[in-house]
Formats: sequence, C-alpha cells, structure tokens
Amino acid sequence: MSKRDAFLEAACREKVEDFLHFIQLHKDKAEPFDVEEVVQEMPRNQRLTLWGKLGSLLQDVLQELPPERWAQGGEEGMEVESAADPVSLSTTHVMAVVDGVTLVADVSIKVLEDGDAYNALLEIIHRLHNVLVSLPVSEAPLQLHIHTLCEAWWKKGLKEKEQFGRTAFLISLQKSFTLKKPGVEIQRVWSLHDVLLSLDYTSEENKQIIDLLLQCFHRPNYIRNDDGKRFLVFLFSWNVDFIIIIHGTIKNQLEFYNKTMTTHIMEIYFRAWKKASGDFLEKIESSCIQDFMQNAIFLPRASPVHAKVRQIVSYFHSRKGCNKLDKMLCNLYKPILWKALSVPNFEVRANATLLFTEAFPVHDPEQNNKNIDEAIQKQLDTSLLDDPHPTVRCNAILGVCKILSKCWELLPPTIVTDFLKKLVMELASDSSSPDVRCSVFKCLTIVLDNSLSHPLLERLLPTLKYSLHDNSEKVRIVFLDMLIKVKAVRAAKFWDVCNMDHLLARLAIDSHPVSKRVVDLLFKSFFPVNEAEREWCSRCITLIQMNPMAARKFYQHVHRHTAPTNIIKMMLAIRRAVNSCIQTDCDVSEINDDMAVVSSLLEIVVILWRSVEKALKLNKEAQKYTFAKFGNVMSKYFQAFEDERCTVPLIQLASFMPPAAVPTFSCGVLSRLRRMDSGAVPTQYGQLLDCMCSWGLAADILELITDWLTEALPKQGDNTKRKVRIQETVEAKPDLALAYLEYLFSHTLAREKVLALGPQPLKQLHTVLGNWRSVLYAHFSSSAEDPKGPGVETALKVFMHHGRLGAHLGGGSHLYLLWILISVLFLDYDVYEYNVFLHRDDHYAFYQSFLSVCRDVLLVGLADDTFKGKILHLCSLTLLSGECFKSLLFSQAQEDATTVVLGVVANIFQKIIELLARRLKKEPEEGERVRRRFDFFLSLRPYAVHKRNCPLNIPAPYKVITPESVEDMPPLSSILLSVILKSSSLTSSLNELAAVLHVLAVIFGIRAVKTNLCIPFCYRVIYESSVKTLNEILDL
Repeated sequence: MSKRDAFLEAACREKVEDFLHFIQLHKDKAEPFDVEEVVQEMPRNQRLTLWGKLGSLLQDVLQELPPERWAQGGEEGMEVESAADPVSLSTTHVMAVVDGVTLVADVSIKVLEDGDAYNALLEIIHRLHNVLVSLPVSEAPLQLHIHTLCEAWWKKGLKEKEQFGRTAFLISLQKSFTLKKPGVEIQRVWSLHDVLLSLDYTSEENKQIIDLLLQCFHRPNYIRNDDGKRFLVFLFSWNVDFIIIIHGTIKNQLEFYNKTMTTHIMEIYFRAWKKASGDFLEKIESSCIQDFMQNAIFLPRASPVHAKVRQIVSYFHSRKGCNKLDKMLCNLYKPILWKALSVPNFEVRANATLLFTEAFPVHDPEQNNKNIDEAIQKQLDTSLLDDPHPTVRCNAILGVCKILSKCWELLPPTIVTDFLKKLVMELASDSSSPDVRCSVFKCLTIVLDNSLSHPLLERLLPTLKYSLHDNSEKVRIVFLDMLIKVKAVRAAKFWDVCNMDHLLARLAIDSHPVSKRVVDLLFKSFFPVNEAEREWCSRCITLIQMNPMAARKFYQHVHRHTAPTNIIKMMLAIRRAVNSCIQTDCDVSEINDDMAVVSSLLEIVVILWRSVEKALKLNKEAQKYTFAKFGNVMSKYFQAFEDERCTVPLIQLASFMPPAAVPTFSCGVLSRLRRMDSGAVPTQYGQLLDCMCSWGLAADILELITDWLTEALPKQGDNTKRKVRIQETVEAKPDLALAYLEYLFSHTLAREKVLALGPQPLKQLHTVLGNWRSVLYAHFSSSAEDPKGPGVETALKVFMHHGRLGAHLGGGSHLYLLWILISVLFLDYDVYEYNVFLHRDDHYAFYQSFLSVCRDVLLVGLADDTFKGKILHLCSLTLLSGECFKSLLFSQAQEDATTVVLGVVANIFQKIIELLARRLKKEPEEGERVRRRFDFFLSLRPYAVHKRNCPLNIPAPYKVITPESVEDMPPLSSILLSVILKSSSLTSSLNELAAVLHVLAVIFGIRAVKTNLCIPFCYRVIYESSVKTLNEILDL
C-alpha cells in the first residue's frame, strides 16, 4: 500500500493513532514523509474523500471532548471514560488530532485548484474556527496554527473569507499589543488591512475592533514601525467619520509624545493627506490640518502641546513646492491667517507671524502669474517688523531672515535691501527691547548662509560695531556669535565690522560667556599655531602692549583651542623672551622701562601653567622638564625683578614647582610669614600661604598659628613680654595668626591641604582656641578692660574659629560647648534683660559672632533638632527685644520636636513681618532693597505660612482696591505677594480663599461688576466678588 493510500485510510476515528503517527513523521526533519507532497499527489476525488474523513474525525473528537473542557479537568473525565471505551482519547490526543487536521487543511489550501469543490474543507475550517474562538490562552501553538489557517483562507479569497479574515485580523491586532517584540505581528496586521474594507464601520459587532484601532495611535511600536506607519496611514482612508475620531485621539495623546514621536505623527498625517482623495481629502484638510493650523495660532506658547502642533504644521511648510500642497496651504490659511495677523492679542499675532513666514509665499499656483505676483507683493508689504509688541517683532525678524536666505534670488533687489536696512539700521538698535536686538544678530547668521548676501552685508554690517558694547549681555553674546559666523563664511573681515581695540576692551572687562567668544574670534590672530614659536611670543607682546588686561583674559581661554603641548611651548618661548631682558649687558633702566611688559608676560606664564597643570601631572617627563627649565632661572628673576608687579606672579610660579626647584625662595617663606606685621592684608601673605600649602608644609603654618595663640593667652604671675622662639625671637601675633587661619579655611585649595593633615594637629589647634573662653569670661565679668591682655575683638574671632573648627572635627557635638557658654552669659534672661544686654557693643559683637557660627553649622546640616530649637529660642529673644512683653515660645509640656521647631519658626516669621512693616513705614525707600532679599522668605514660606495664621493688624477698615500689578501695592504687601505668587501651594490656598469669599458674596447677594482686567470671565467674577466681600467683612 502506498503512503498516499495509507494516509487516507488512517484519517478516521478507529485509526487515529496511525494518523497522529503520520503527522509526527511529517514534523520530523529526518523523515522523508511530507504531508504536502502526499496531498498534492492525490487526485481530486481522493482529496474530497480525505476532507470528508478528516471532517468526521474532527467532529468525533470535538464531541467527545469540547474545547471548553480542555482547561477544566478534561484529562480526568477522559480517563474515566477510557475504562469503558478503549479507543477514547485524552486531552493531549484531542489537541494533537486538531493540530493534525489543521496541518492537513493548511496544506490543502495551498494545493487547491480552480474548479475544486471544497465544501468539506470549508466545514473543517468552520469547526477549527469555532475551536480558535474558544481556545484557552495557554494553547498558544495550536492557536497560532489555526490563526495562520484563517489568514491563508482570507488571502486565497475562498468562500466566507470575511468571517475568517476578521478573526485573523482581530487576533493579530490583539497580539500586537501584548507581545514584547510585536514587529512580526504588526507586519501581519498590515498584510490583513484589507479585511477592514469588508467590515461595517457602523455595526456594533465591530466596536471592539474600532477601539483597538484607536489604541494603535497610543502605541509607539506602531508609530515607529514602517508597516505600522503604513497601517495607520491606511486607517485615514477606511471611513470618513473615523478620521475625526483618529484626530481627536492623536490630539489627546499629543502632550505625551516626545519630539521623535511627533515627527512620526506628522509624517503619518502628511502621507495620509497625500494618498487621500475626494471626501477623505476634504475631511483630512478641514478637520485635521486646518485644526492644527488654528491651534498653532491660538494656543498660548506656554501650552505643553503648542510646540508639537507647530512641529506638525511646519512639516507641511517644509514640503512646499508642489502645486497640490501650495494650493492646500493657501485655501486653509485664507480664512484664519490674515485675520490673526491683526488681532489685539500679541501672542496670537506672534504665532501667526511664525506660520506666515514659514509658509511664505502663500499663493494659489493655479492662478495666473500676475495675480500670484500681486499676492506675494501684498504679503511682503505686511508691516510685521513695526509691530508694537517685541515678541511679534522678534518672530517677524526670524521670518524675514529665513525668507531672505531661501528666496534671495527670487526677490527684487530693492526689497532685499530695504529689509536688511530695516534690520541693521533700526531693529538692531531697538532700545525698547533687548530681545529684538538679539533676534537681529541671531537671524542675520541665517542670511549669511546664503553666499549671495555677502556683498550687501559687507557694506551694512560695519554700522553695527557699537552693538559690542550693548548694555545687555545676551545681545553682546549673539553679536559676537554673528561675527564668528562672518569669519567662518568669509563674508567680510570681522575687524572691519568691529575694530580690534573695541574687541580687546570688551574682552578685558566682560563676563566669561562674552570673553570666551571674543577669544574664539581672535585666537588665530594672536596664537598662530602653524607659525614659529617666536612669532607666538611676538604676538603675545603685541597683545600686552595693546591691552594688558585683555591679554590675561585671552590666555585664560587658550587651553580650549590648542593642545597642552603648544601651551608648554608658549611658556618656554616667554621664558626665553624674559631671559633676554636679564642679560649681563642689559641696562637696569631699560629693564625698568619694560617692567610692565615683563610683569604681564610672567602673569601669562602663570595663567598658562594653571591651565595645563593637570596635563603636566599626567606626563611626568614633561613636568620634570618644565620644572628644570623654570627652576634654573627663578633665582635670577627674583633678583632682577624686585617690583611688586613681577613679584606676585613669580611667587605663584614658585608655588607650582617643588621647593627643591626654588631653594633660595622656599627657605625664606616661613620666616617672612613670621615677620609679617599684625595689620597685614591678605594680598601680602595670601600667596605665601598658598606656596606653603602647595609644597606640603601646611603643618608648619598650623604650628606657627598654634604657638602664637598659645603664647598670647594671659598667664597668672607672668608679667614678662610674651615671645615665640622658633629659630628666631618674634613677638606673638594672635591677630595675624587668626588672619592666617581665616585665609586657610576660606580658600578651597588651602583648606583641602589643611584638612588633609589629619585630626591630630587640628585637635591641638581646637584645644588652644577653646582655652580663649577664659578671655571672654573675664571680659564679660569685669567692666574694665585689661590694657595688657588681648582685646575682646581678638577673643571674639577666636571664638568664631573655635566653633567652625569644631564643626569640621566633630559635627554638632562640639557646638554644645559653645551653647554652654552662651547659656551662662545670657540665655536665661527675660526679654527686658536681654534687650539691655544687647545694647552693649561688645556683647552685641559677641552675639553676632555666635550667630555667624550657628548659621554656618545650620547651612551644612550639622545641627540636630535640639540645637535648632535652642537657636530659634535665641532668635526669638532677639526679635522680641524691641518690645516689653514676655516671650512665650516653648511650653513645658512634652511635644514633638518638629512641632515645636515649626511653631517657633511661625512665631519668628510673624515677628519679622511686624518689624519689617514698622521699618518700611518709617523708611519706605528701603522697600526696594528688601525686595531683593527673597531667599529668607522663600526658605520660610513652606513652614511659616502653612503652620501659623499671621494676624492682619489693620488700624482702620480701609477700602480694598483692585491694583493693576504687584508693584502698585504698598511695599510690604508687594514684597509678601511677590514671594507668595512664586509658591504653587500658597497660590492654590489663595484660590481656595477666593472661592470661599465668592460663596459669601453669593450669600450676601452682591453682584459682580465688570473691570478692565484681562482675565477670564469666571475668574474675574470670583475675584471681584471676593474683593467686595472682603470690603463688607472689613466694614463690620
């Protein structure tokens, strides 16, 4: 018996095991048996017989165990039945039979020929379709096979394909939402998209599919995938009414799309419009594209979707050039754009200006040339550059420059010249708005991209040279950006536009962003990398002679433009130039004449060395070579250049090198620090301290400070003059020691070196500082000051450094020693006694020193809740010292520490407001100075305002008026409201208050009156009703 006959005979209930065996052989790659070959070789009558027998087999197994029971213990039921029926099948066998029948059906569809009768096969497909609908989710492989069968039936175009195609499409759509990698399934959805054409959009049965289709526009996998994008474009052509629903769905999601997703969305819209025709085209244009245009014009710029709507509309503008698109833009813009350019609202005019200039020229290509020229001329005559609002003028400038760059050859020369003269002669010097001036220079770079504009701009740009000195920094920045662009495109010589002296003057005095751009412009002029090093030095000297301060700023930015190797070469070239000034046959008077240049050269070496310091540390050989070269001449430099202008950079150079490289100088630094006068200023000793720290000798400085402070303390029974004896006899200088200590801890590099010494020397210093408490106790306990002892100012400085160093060493624990001191002195005073205490200048200075230390501790987060509470108590006493009443800040009951602290903050905040009100009443001009100090209020507002209701003390029921702005209010009200309006939480509280007052107004029967404020009607009614209600309350 042939395999064909054997396979046909096995397709029955009695030989189901043989049938399953044949299916297994087909799936086994090692076996030669192939079901497709067998079915294909069968004559037509045998195929009909096969389908009939498979239909009966499928019917029998499904009646014996329906799919509904496959996941409900069907295994147990079949095992019971198998005892009575030896041929009964288990669930696994039933599924295997269904899968085998599916395989044969799928092969049969492939070999089906025209004229074949396939009613038996259709019956099989129906039964498998019913199985597919009721299959549990766990049977994914079988579901996939039947799904593929339905898809193949649809694509073959056989009878009742709509039913099977709909099922295949629905399953693919659902699976594309759940799979982690849905690319294949999205491709299948696109291959089945024609199924939608056979569905009734209005039918309730298809509502599920419609909901799923709308979800596709929420799925990035669909929007980014090429096949998914084709499918979404197709949906715009499924049903006209569906377009509005799609558009609404996209608009709702637009806020959550990023820029890349928005780019895909606008491409989908454009492709849908391009493929549409008839009613679909009209609906897309009127309901989608024109809606986006209107939103791009009327939405406020602060709206989260405004930029994305603009991006979509701009995509259509960028595709201009074909007649169909130009005509569409002209027709859609005609009823909205020209009106929007003249409305009172400046934001609408600004948005319309951007769209108009992007879409320029807006014309109907089907009209004759004369009408087109007239329309374009009318658009060019639009006076948007003269708009009263600067935002509109800025947008108009941007649009005009884009038009000039794009259409330079198409526009008449007179119009081009007029536009550029308007920009350069008038708007570049617009005194009413720096933003307008910025826009001119920003947008001229767009015009410069068109090389045809260079001859005309070369004549016009020199009139802008004084813009380099504009009083607005951002204008100066964009002006320099424009000069850099002029240099890059070689439109003109930048020094013809702006004189070199002006550039150097601005480089010398301006901020970092401006200076950086000036250096970008001048770098190749003063640091010609491709020329000899001698020329570098010559240019450097020329720059110094032109403007020494500009030279220093220039070389601060050089490291951004060239390699560290070139910078080191420049340093060595300057060294050779300086060496030439100290030759033996050189006259000293000549050296003095060149001292300004020499000092500047040395300063530039310091600047360059600092810029490559990290690179030198990474390259030990280069570092060693540089140390050797400069170390050989440092002693000669110190001898030849004794002027202070040269000494300062020489000391800085010495600090870069190890002490062994400058032995003559390094040996005398500590001695110079000892001999320094007590009244020396930081400029005299700061560099020497930096040298010691950079050489790793910070411990010697701390030892000197510790010895001086120790020796300066008064000793009982010792009337001899205090001396410090370290190699040489020097009088103890506690004030100078404290000045050294202040410098060490206030400069980052020095502080790092000192703290790196470890706790031992710092603890020793901290102990010595703590011993000075006795000086303070002695001073506060006696009325007369000891003329021989240390002064109270010195003791106060020691007190401050003791607290700060304690915070460095042990956090908040050391501060309790300070707290004991402050408690002994005046913490137990009442308000009156405290007020008397602070009226003594020395006590007040001590108190200021203590609060300064506490402020530093609080800012770095070292204080705990207990310490914060005590500090707040002390601050409360200070604020209440001007009034003669007792403070009641802490209750005796045990309360939560946070609650107590917040309560005290609220009390302090209230007192500050009251004191501030009295101060502003006496001196109203101080209001502007106070307005600048918002940090305090901004830090207190979350605690003070929400935790306590500050009373509004109004001496008389004043009439509440409606101010035009915050600045129109009284000083205190203006300050407080300015702070409150910056807090969203407080603003929401005010809105709630306004709503409550509005309810009161309704109860009182008060009607709202119109005002001139430009606010929405509902808010206006609430606001005015609230004002009137508040008037009523104040009149009670």
